[in-house]
Amino acid sequence: MRARILDEANRKWLTLAAVSFGLFMIMLDNTVVNVALPSIQRDLQIGLSELEWIVTGYALTFAALMLIGGKLADLFGRRLVFVAGLAIFTLASLACGLAGSGDVLIGARIAQGVGAALMNPATLSIIAATFPSHQRGTAIGIWAGVSALALAIGPLVGGLITEHIDWSWIFFVNVPVGILAIVASFLFIRESRDESEEQRLDLPGLLTSSIGLFALTYGLIEANAYGWTSGRIVGSFAVAIVALVAFVLLERHQRIPMLDLTLFRSGTFSGANLVILLVALAMFGVFFFVSLYMQNILGYSAIQAGAAFLPMTILIILIAPIAGRASDRIGSRSLLVAGMSLIALHLLYFSQLTLDASFWNLLPGFLLGGVGMALTMTPSAAAAVRSVPVDKSGVGSAVLNASRQVGGSIGIALIGAIMAQQIGDERTPQAFMNGFSTALEVAAGIALVGAVVAGVLIRPHAIPPRAGQPVPEVA
Repeated sequence: MRARILDEANRKWLTLAAVSFGLFMIMLDNTVVNVALPSIQRDLQIGLSELEWIVTGYALTFAALMLIGGKLADLFGRRLVFVAGLAIFTLASLACGLAGSGDVLIGARIAQGVGAALMNPATLSIIAATFPSHQRGTAIGIWAGVSALALAIGPLVGGLITEHIDWSWIFFVNVPVGILAIVASFLFIRESRDESEEQRLDLPGLLTSSIGLFALTYGLIEANAYGWTSGRIVGSFAVAIVALVAFVLLERHQRIPMLDLTLFRSGTFSGANLVILLVALAMFGVFFFVSLYMQNILGYSAIQAGAAFLPMTILIILIAPIAGRASDRIGSRSLLVAGMSLIALHLLYFSQLTLDASFWNLLPGFLLGGVGMALTMTPSAAAAVRSVPVDKSGVGSAVLNASRQVGGSIGIALIGAIMAQQIGDERTPQAFMNGFSTALEVAAGIALVGAVVAGVLIRPHAIPPRAGQPVPEVA
């Protein structure tokens, strides 16, 4: 009996290790590509819009399918969907590494996003089904730490691989890791599904949200090439508006919607999601173009560019847990206002960089950004999850992750559109800097809007819970 108990205890942590393998891969792919972009551009002979699609194709598909991925996991089995996502992601990674053209790489990145969208929601569901309540917080803490570590080391890993091997290997390394994770999943993860209530796929919601997000992103990325007033671009924005309005109307009347709009009746939940969308909107594009700036303008190698991000990412890793604990004591509102304000300062500082900036000129901006991101990421997640009923916390987490990915996709497209508009037909370093400065000033304005949103919508105080009532709104 004792051996069996020990075996069960070990199995839980082995299950966590198996899902962490998969999580590490999908989060690493959010940042590992950025420093390889100049090498990809040179090797495949592609333009700026194709580079943007390489990043946004992944993030957009990830965001659009994440909620439906959670539904599929509950309906067909969490291990099954997790392994299916792993297999798709692994095969797509192989296709990315073998890609000989921009179109093939973009298509493979979109397939990676499909795999990631199936995997990510299932990881938390598997943890919730595997660990008892008194250990679940610890397990989720490790899960979050793995995610943060992957995001943090992505630029450096991308730089090392790109410079010493080849950019294709940032994708090839996923193949053996994915195979090991699939084997570990069958060995250690027990199958589970949600049998507590009726489950049904919301295909109309999936279709309208996907079309709307794709059309909006397409219009922003391709506007400079075709012209903002061209029929193609105006039509894209029109399709986006119609599809997204249709999505909201459908979700309001669906019996089992993909997105439970009643969650947004909570000002804190709405505010937290809007803040995380705005910070991603402001920062994802900056990561994209700062990598290009360091390598194409300042002459950094891929490794140097990846290493330059380390002060920022180290601060995020160190301060985010402290910010999370502080949000338990003082609420999230003041932390989010301070964090978004620091991000705005970080962006304004970077907007003043010159053609001959040194690392020491970059460092203060990275430090401001690191503290700002740390004060924003954990408190926004805490505010969102704690402002929804306990039985909907999984959906709340998925909505927050989707908001981040949507914001990132649109952010890259928006900042790219501003850059392209400013640069025009000039292909000079000074033209790049003019566009870079304007784009960062716009991003700083977006961050300031996020600070205002946090101050207005996030509740400053906790409401004591009553038995049988939903978890209260907490800032």
